[in-house]
Amino acid sequence: MDRPSNDEETRGDARRNTNAPVTRRRALAAGGALGIAGIAGCTALDVATGDPAEFEAGTATVADAALDETGYELNEVSDRAVSREVEVAGTTREVRVVNRVAEYDKAVEVLGERYQAAVFAVLTTPRIEVLGRAVNPVGDLDDEERAELIVDRYENVDSLERGSEYTTTVLDADADVVVYTADGEIAGTGASTELEFHVGGAVEAGEDYVVPMAAFPASFGDGENVRRMLNGIEHDPA
Repeated sequence: MDRPSNDEETRGDARRNTNAPVTRRRALAAGGALGIAGIAGCTALDVATGDPAEFEAGTATVADAALDETGYELNEVSDRAVSREVEVAGTTREVRVVNRVAEYDKAVEVLGERYQAAVFAVLTTPRIEVLGRAVNPVGDLDDEERAELIVDRYENVDSLERGSEYTTTVLDADADVVVYTADGEIAGTGASTELEFHVGGAVEAGEDYVVPMAAFPASFGDGENVRRMLNGIEHDPA
């Protein structure tokens, strides 16, 4: 289990140096912070006395019709559990958050070979109640830090640069999406390329928040397919 201080150091480093290489370790550290970001340091959680408080997300996936149009395939749906001890009303409580990530990918051609280098992911994270109020558990992560959650398909990623923005429909709501570019290598190829990241804002879905993200080689020009995937997101509650 990561220590809370490490999570805070990771977030601080990302804010101080936006051009620092993004590594898998940094990405996973940000992902570990995700489930606890909205409650760390709170002094009053609305949970039963004595027992650990557990918050479990539902599952957000992409509809089959959207997959058929875009060529993406489901890679895996995984749980990302995070446990922390927090101070609540003078006592220590264990809080466990279970996030869920559905990851899709598609092959692209690089130097005559095909690699699963285009990726689309949907993170579902539970809404946490603090004194009866819902708190966005991804609220402490900015767009750039959310982009870091999807870089593990690539190596030596740096020079992350914010570009355009657009609004599209996710789960019948308007979602703002920020487009980033970065330099990097497709894992396992050694081939350097410009990467394009699409990072969506958190959208409410019942008792959860849904955060979509996508990345692909910029030359692949998959932005329209990413929009179709965004529009095709579905949500099943826990």
